[in-house]
Amino acid sequence: MIELRPVEPADLDKFFEYQQDPEANQMAGFRAKNPADRGVFDHYWQSLLNAPSVTVRTVTADGEVVGNVVVYRSEGVPELNYWTAKSHWGRGVTSAAVEQLLREFTERPIRARVVKDNVGSIKVLEKAGFRRIGEVQDFANARAAIVTEEILELA
Repeated sequence: MIELRPVEPADLDKFFEYQQDPEANQMAGFRAKNPADRGVFDHYWQSLLNAPSVTVRTVTADGEVVGNVVVYRSEGVPELNYWTAKSHWGRGVTSAAVEQLLREFTERPIRARVVKDNVGSIKVLEKAGFRRIGEVQDFANARAAIVTEEILELA
């Protein structure tokens, strides 16, 4: 069973652990310059959790913390971001979490950005009704290269 709940302090330890996975960072493309820096991680998460305009939820699968979903404002438009532990990829966890968050967060349009070769993440968003509206190029720390990101929107 996939559930969303408010973030609890102990969840941050799991989020930090998941952030250490090199393959997951490569797939996501975007991460902190040094994902092992707990101080930077804690500062980032405290800013998210303290921002009144940000919606943050912990994702659990059968009671186990397996990721998070976040909606924040980027250039005035809500933007969806998520992270799922690699051990739970391909199990429908991310799709279920995104669908649940979209029922809770009903403002539209909402956007998401995904590295173009992250096919799994693009499928999750398209399944939820997002459509491609453009692309941008940006520097991805995890890849130490410029990557193309798809911009998707749910109207």
